[in-house]
Amino acid sequence: MITVIGLGVRAGDLTKRGERAIIEAQEKGFPILVRTAKTRSYQSVLDLGVEHTCLDFVYERSRNFATLAKNLAKQVLEAGENAVYLVDGASLEDTSVKILQKRLRGKMEIIDGVSKVTAILGLAGLKGCSYTALSAYELLEKIEGGLTLPLVVYDLDDRALAGDCKLALGDLFGEETQTRYVIGDKAVKIPLYALDRQKEYDYTSAVVIEEKPLLEKTRFTIEDLKEIIVRLRMPDGCPWDRVQTCESIKMSAVEEAYELVDAIDQEDDEKILEEAGDVLMQAVFHAVLKEETGAFTLTDVLTGVCNKLISRHTHVFGKDSAESENGALNVWEKNKMQEKHQTTYADAVNDVPKCFPAVMRAQKVGKRASKAGMDFADVQSASTRVQEELAEFFEAYRLGNKEDIEKELGDVLFAVVNVGRKAGCDCEKALKESVERFAKRFTEAERLALADGKDVLTLSESEWDSYYVKAKAGLR
Repeated sequence: MITVIGLGVRAGDLTKRGERAIIEAQEKGFPILVRTAKTRSYQSVLDLGVEHTCLDFVYERSRNFATLAKNLAKQVLEAGENAVYLVDGASLEDTSVKILQKRLRGKMEIIDGVSKVTAILGLAGLKGCSYTALSAYELLEKIEGGLTLPLVVYDLDDRALAGDCKLALGDLFGEETQTRYVIGDKAVKIPLYALDRQKEYDYTSAVVIEEKPLLEKTRFTIEDLKEIIVRLRMPDGCPWDRVQTCESIKMSAVEEAYELVDAIDQEDDEKILEEAGDVLMQAVFHAVLKEETGAFTLTDVLTGVCNKLISRHTHVFGKDSAESENGALNVWEKNKMQEKHQTTYADAVNDVPKCFPAVMRAQKVGKRASKAGMDFADVQSASTRVQEELAEFFEAYRLGNKEDIEKELGDVLFAVVNVGRKAGCDCEKALKESVERFAKRFTEAERLALADGKDVLTLSESEWDSYYVKAKAGLR
């Protein structure tokens, strides 16, 4: 069984149990490996006078920290099952030890030492016992998952690494955030943007960021958004926010989604950023409302969407395969039907939300019905149905029954949507953009008519057509 011993932070931190284990290993001829000799706690090994091998040479052979940690673990494993591995600080603060722990599956004894993090917290004067701590070398791997404050980042042993950490942390918390830079037995207060501008760095270097009150933050997380909405819902919060229900704000979600689409159409990144935030706020607002009733929480919402993305992308996370966009969509639809316990294609057709815009719902219903084989052979076949439905519409119009006229008009519109679907078009988008083009052309046509001194209310159909054609040509 491999034994890992934490040497602590300074000479003298080695525990009696750790000292006995090292001496026994020497007596039995077991290999003793030291992660690095470049720490103050290494003096404890020298004081014992035991034979050992320092692994500093592994640092020089490794391209990056991930490789370093794996190479260190490999050296320990190659030393044999009786090897003793000495690391500074507490054992599990070292990434190579975490790798060994996974590979050995519990067949490893750990004798801990004084924690590097504990020493850093003391120097920084951080109050309280709740914090997040990780090595600077692990920071870039975990930054995407989000980090919470207070935060301790240790192993900040060179300027380049400090620069990488500054950029990553600045994006999360703001570059003006005040921090404590710790080195040796000193802790100095610096803004985060100065993290890579210090005079020296070594294995004791670390940065500590304390928790900030909500109103002092310049960068926020989804948890902050939830906190704001909860605060607005309190008895002394906002009179409007605290009386809202899921029912009362449901259409706001639709409005915000359309505003996001409009920002995307305008290719305006600032508006996209703003409107994406508004859509997110709507989702969190509904989650907070449901959390108040005990129905579910924001964590449940995030868990649900993550599970959905994993379970429906079995061509990425599972055993299915998809070589094309259509193949990926087919896998998604198959998994979706299984998850929703849809045993028939009719179940899938009826699952299309009734609140969708009519053209969007028509296209989705037609697409899902086509999965069962009920579809037109091609665009030409679909267009023939348009002619048939038009004939029925004109017959209803001739007879003058308003209800029948509307029904037949609906059939015409649905038939046209099927033509677009078979042609591979997004019919909702096509109609939306067509209306936008018409509005622009009409505006220009009216301007041209007024410039000619015409009263637009007296223009004939042919005159309007003439101005419209000119407007269309001019706008090209």
